[in-house]
Amino acid sequence: MEELSPSEIAAFVILDIAVIIIAARLFGRAARAIRQPAVVGEIVAGIALGPSLLGALPGDLDQVLFPGDVRPYLYILAQLGLILFMFIVGLELDVALIKGRERVAGAISLCSVVLPFSLGAGLTLILHPLHDEVAGEPVSLLALALFIGVAMSITAFPVLARILGDRGMHRTPAGVLTLACAAFDDILAWTLLAFVVAVAQGESPFDVVRIVALTALFAAAMFLGVKPLLRRLTYWHQAAGRLTPDVLAVVLIGVLLSSYATDQIGIHSIFGAFIFGAIMPREGAADLTRDILERLEQVSVLLLLPVFFVIAGLGTDIGGLGFDGLWQLALIMTVAIGGKFLGAFGGARMLGLSGRQSSVIGVLMNTRGLTELVILQIGRDLGVLDDELFTMLVLMALVTTAMTEPLLRLAYPERILRRDIEAAERASLGIPDSYQVLTVVDEPGRAHRLVELGCDLLGNESPSGLVLDRLVPAPRSQLELGTGLLPDLAAMASAVDELKQLTPTASERGVATNVLSRFSSDPWADLASQAEIVDADVVLVSEAWSAARTDGPTTADAVARTVVTVRLGAADDGSASGRPVVVAADLSADGRTALRLAAQVAIQREAALWVIDASGTGRGGRRLTTAAEQIRRTGLDVRLVTREEAAGADASALVVPAGAGTGLSEGAASDPLVGLTFASVLTVRAGQADADLDLTAALTGLMPGEALQPPVG
Repeated sequence: MEELSPSEIAAFVILDIAVIIIAARLFGRAARAIRQPAVVGEIVAGIALGPSLLGALPGDLDQVLFPGDVRPYLYILAQLGLILFMFIVGLELDVALIKGRERVAGAISLCSVVLPFSLGAGLTLILHPLHDEVAGEPVSLLALALFIGVAMSITAFPVLARILGDRGMHRTPAGVLTLACAAFDDILAWTLLAFVVAVAQGESPFDVVRIVALTALFAAAMFLGVKPLLRRLTYWHQAAGRLTPDVLAVVLIGVLLSSYATDQIGIHSIFGAFIFGAIMPREGAADLTRDILERLEQVSVLLLLPVFFVIAGLGTDIGGLGFDGLWQLALIMTVAIGGKFLGAFGGARMLGLSGRQSSVIGVLMNTRGLTELVILQIGRDLGVLDDELFTMLVLMALVTTAMTEPLLRLAYPERILRRDIEAAERASLGIPDSYQVLTVVDEPGRAHRLVELGCDLLGNESPSGLVLDRLVPAPRSQLELGTGLLPDLAAMASAVDELKQLTPTASERGVATNVLSRFSSDPWADLASQAEIVDADVVLVSEAWSAARTDGPTTADAVARTVVTVRLGAADDGSASGRPVVVAADLSADGRTALRLAAQVAIQREAALWVIDASGTGRGGRRLTTAAEQIRRTGLDVRLVTREEAAGADASALVVPAGAGTGLSEGAASDPLVGLTFASVLTVRAGQADADLDLTAALTGLMPGEALQPPVG
C-alpha cells in the first residue's frame, strides 16, 4: 500500500475510532446479554477486527481498515487509554479493603500468586525453545519465565469487583474476603511486574539494580512527598461543591508526569499512573473519587480502551496457531486455571474456610480480564513475547474471564447467595441473625420434654430462640345458624395459654421463647409457612404428630427447613445430662446435619458425643475423624465408636440421618442398636440451607462467636 499523507492518516484515524467504538458497544452489549462482563465482549471485538476474523475474509480487510501508517497513531491513543485505566485501578484499590483481614487475605493471595507463578515459570522450560526469538532478537529464558509467571498469577481487580457488584456478592462475607484477596493480589502482582520489567529492560545486573533502586525512590517520593499535598484536592472539591476543571487538570497533569517519570526510569509508564492513583486522598474524598471516576471512565471506557483492545487484537491471529499452537495453548490453560484455582483454594482451606467459600475464592481469583492484556502488551512491547505466544496468552485471558461467571453460579448458587445477602443486610441493620428452633407441641404429656429437647437443639448458638407452635384443627364445616366463632376463638386462646405456660421451662435455661398458633386444615403446609415466617433453622416434631398426618394433602417434604422427628421413649430419670449422645453420621446432607445437631444436644447436656460411621463402608472415616477434631474445640468429649460399642452405651439420645439408608434409621433386625431404649431417638432430614453446607461449614457454628465467620487458623 502506498504511503498515506498526513490528511489521509487523520481521516483513517477518525474512521477507525468510529468503527472501533461501534464494535466495542455492540460486542459489549452482547456479552452482557449472556451474563458476561462487558470487557469480555470488547476484547472479542478487538480480536474480531484483527487477522483472526476480519483479516481472514477476502481482501485483507484488517490491513485496509487499519493501514500500517495509521497504527502508530492508534497505538498512542491505546497507551493513553492504558495510562488512564491504570490510574483508575490505583484509585479504586483501597487498602481499607484489607484492613482487619491482613493475615487471611495476605496468606490466600500469596498462595494464589506463588503456585501459578512457579508453574508458569516451569512451563517456560517447554515454551522457551519454541519462542526464543522476537523480530530476530533473542529472548532470554529468565525474562520469558518471569513474564509467563506474572501472566499466570495476575487477578483483574476491576473486573472481579464488577462481577461481585453485579451479583450483589460484595455484601457477603465471601465477596468481601475475595475483594481483600484481590486487592492484596494486585499489590503483589504489580510490584512483581515492576521488578520483572526492570529485569527485562536492564542490560546488566547493575542496570537492573539501578532501575529497581530508582523505582523504590520514586515510590517513596510519591507516598511521602506528593501524597500529603494531594489532600488539598479534597478541600478544593468540597469548597466548589463539584469537580472543577482546575482540580481535574491537576489530577491529569499528575497522572501524565508520573507516567513519564516511570517510563524514563525504565519500568513502564503505566506504573506511574497506578502509583498516582494509589496516593490519591481517601479520607473524606468519596465524592471527589466518584466524580473523577465518572469523568475519566467515560473517556477511557468509551474511546481509548476499545482502541487498546484493537491494538491487542491486531497482534492476535488465532487461525495461525496450527497444531503446535493448540497443544501449547492447552498447557497454558491448564497451568493458568489449575495453578490459580488450586493456589487460592488450597490457601483458603489451610486457613479453615469452608469448601464452598474456598471454591468461590478460587473461581474469582482466576479472573484476568483487561489487567492480563496490559501485562501481555508490555511483554510484547519489550520484545519478550512473540506473536504466537501473545495470541495464546490473550486467549487464556479471555477464557479465564469468561468462565468466571458460569462457574461462580455453580459454586455459589442463587439461593445460597440470596440467603447470605439477607443475613448480611440484617446484620447491617442491627438485626441479629438469630438461630431459631420451631417446636410443634401437640400433647400435654410430651410438652415439657419437647420444650427441653428444643432447647437442647439450640446448642451454644447465639443469638438464638425457641418458638413453640400448635396447629389447631380448623372447623370442618360452616354452621348455617350462628357463626361458631366464639368456640373457635376459645380453642385458639386455650392453645396459646397452654403454650405460654411452657415458656418458664425454657426461660429457666436462659432461652428466649415465643409462641405461635393458627387454625390449620393442612398441617404440613401450614407448618412450612410458619417455618418461613419465623425463619426457623430447625423444625422439631414428635413422631406421633408426624405419623398422624401422613394422609393429608401435603407431606413433610413441604417443609424446606431441617426437620427433626423425635420418638420419645421412657421419661428421663434426671441423669440424662451425664449420659452420652450417640449419632450415626455420614457425609450425606442428612448425616452432616445429624452430626451437627447431635453435637449441639451434647453441648447443652454437657455429655460425651459418640460418633458412628453410618455409611457402613468406612469411606467417611477420615472426614469424620477431622470433624471430631473440629468438634473437640468446643470442649466436648468426642469419640469415634463402632455400632457394637454404641450398643452397650447407656445413652440419653440417638440421632440418625433420615436419608442414609442405614439400619439405624430403618430399624433393620441385623443392627445391634435395634431394640435398645433411649430417652429419645431423633431422625434428621436436612433442609436446603443445611444441605448446601459442607462438613467444615456445618460445624463452624459450634464454635462460640464463629457462627457467621469461618475459623481462620
